[in-house]
Amino acid sequence: MKHFKLILSLLIVSLTLNSCTVDVIEPQHINTPHLRSTLETYELWYVDINETIGYGEVPFLQKAFTLSFRGGTLYANNNLVGIGNTGNGFGIDVGYYNAFDNILEVSHDINGYWDLEVYQISNNKIEIYDRYSDTSYFLYGYHRSTFDYDLVFYDNIHYFLQEYEAWEKVATIGGTANDFDAENFMRFLAGGNNSEYNSSQDVQGTAINNLYWDYSGLYEVSDFYDTNYVKALTLDYDYFGDEYFEVSIINDARIELYHPASGTAYEFVGRHFIQYLKNSEGKTAEKKRTKTVLKTFRVPSSKRK
Repeated sequence: MKHFKLILSLLIVSLTLNSCTVDVIEPQHINTPHLRSTLETYELWYVDINETIGYGEVPFLQKAFTLSFRGGTLYANNNLVGIGNTGNGFGIDVGYYNAFDNILEVSHDINGYWDLEVYQISNNKIEIYDRYSDTSYFLYGYHRSTFDYDLVFYDNIHYFLQEYEAWEKVATIGGTANDFDAENFMRFLAGGNNSEYNSSQDVQGTAINNLYWDYSGLYEVSDFYDTNYVKALTLDYDYFGDEYFEVSIINDARIELYHPASGTAYEFVGRHFIQYLKNSEGKTAEKKRTKTVLKTFRVPSSKRK
């Protein structure tokens, strides 16, 4: 009887433990010929920079919003401006690739040769691991027809603001008079969130090279808890305090800054687009993405989409 009770107890414990077991799926090597097939199955691979693990970097992954693997040619959307249209949506040709076992070989036009390891996390998620820097990037596969371009713009809006040398005010709509009415040009300098901006009160139509930047301060982009398609923008103005706006993207060259305090909407148009990979002098334009955790505004957006 004691022997039977012992066996019964062990069986109950075993069943209990088994019922609490969680299946953990380990990342899998993608073996030949499946690696190349997997990479080419999806038209766009979105680089979720906030999931990056490690303290090194692979420069072309650090810069790209999306990568595309098309018959041995590597394409990248390094800019938000033009994404969805440039290169039929694939972006610009940035180099070549080859794949064998779980190794992705990349010959990048600017950043040279890279040996990278690829692991499949799920059907449309892969990890690209650089053993040299012990850094992992995580990419999500999409097709152009189902890719949420609007959300990518809003999730990366601080980079979008930096893709023009200046933003010129072209319309002031409604509202009451306030100090910001005098600001006709803005520019957002390269960097992450909470970076430097400049403003100018020069008359509209002034050539970008002739602008006098009256003020320099810090800006910060924040989320709203009730929408992903409007962002909060805070400008640090010492002489009349911080100014708070709600930013809406009209298209990839036009934004609206809504000023709740006065009820005024300002429309700005981007001037002198900066293409990343090479600038007009043939030199690499300096820009890279970094992990950014946006604060969340605990008030609803008045321009909720």
